[in-house]
Amino acid sequence: MRKGIIYYHVGESLESYFLIKSVTKGVASNGKPFLTIILSDHTGEIEAKLWSCSPEDEATFVSKSIVHIIGDVSEYRGKNQLKIKSIRPTTALDHVKVADFVRSAPLDPEEMLSQINQFIFDISNANIQRITRHLVKKHEKMFLESPAATKNHHEFVSGLAYHVVSMLELAKSIAALYPSLDTDLLYAGVILHDLGKVRELSGPIDTSYTIEGKLLGHISIIVTEIVETANELGIESEEVLLLQHLVLSHHSKGEWGSPKAPLIREAEILHMIDNIDAKMNMMDRALERVQPGEFSERVRALDNRSFYKPSFHEKPLDV
Repeated sequence: MRKGIIYYHVGESLESYFLIKSVTKGVASNGKPFLTIILSDHTGEIEAKLWSCSPEDEATFVSKSIVHIIGDVSEYRGKNQLKIKSIRPTTALDHVKVADFVRSAPLDPEEMLSQINQFIFDISNANIQRITRHLVKKHEKMFLESPAATKNHHEFVSGLAYHVVSMLELAKSIAALYPSLDTDLLYAGVILHDLGKVRELSGPIDTSYTIEGKLLGHISIIVTEIVETANELGIESEEVLLLQHLVLSHHSKGEWGSPKAPLIREAEILHMIDNIDAKMNMMDRALERVQPGEFSERVRALDNRSFYKPSFHEKPLDV
């Protein structure tokens, strides 16, 4: 497998294939058009500029196409950028396909589904279990394929399911320390909190917001589906209201997109473990290509901080 883009350093030259994730047209100070191209492979992505582009370039280099590039890695405003020396579209003779350039979750989708179903099986409250199982089954295919976001965290194939599996393990550990937590509500909240993203986002490749996603958002989408499912299953109980509250409050604050603040223990914990898993994913991604003793690029979603990778190596204690 070719060296991934995140493992290139400033000053290095490369010759490789990339998937165009997105393209934006701009006009330079000299009046000539240029393209800002986000290139991706199985490890990550990098921004590139195609200066003085022609109408033919605009028509050729479009989203979801694969290109062959020769260029140099430089730095611009604290982030790596690719300076293109040559770029061309690929043909069948290049023997490359889109799947080669898409980052995926480190766990197999079917394995993740099995883990999630086990947690659903562990839910003892029949109403909560039936609603949760119904919604997961309804959206199973997209749930296993979808990213958890367009950027920042778990923005890769099967990222949504991987995010949920990680959160479920966190929930299980925390619940063991605090027996006052209702694990039925907590597990269901974890599984359902972002499920609306299967309709909010367009899919795992060149992910964007759907019209429905822009107008309603994943929170409103799944809150509505919880009620619809309860009606379909003939469930009328407080559990329906509590599941809605878990989804509505999982962002915690209005300025973070949450219609309601958490007002039950399980909602507070749901928000916290959602935040933990998202931030850990962002920090791990930022530090992947960083050498010990160096700092990462700034991460805008984490208060524009640059993270340090410690250089020490722990040694085993003498016995």
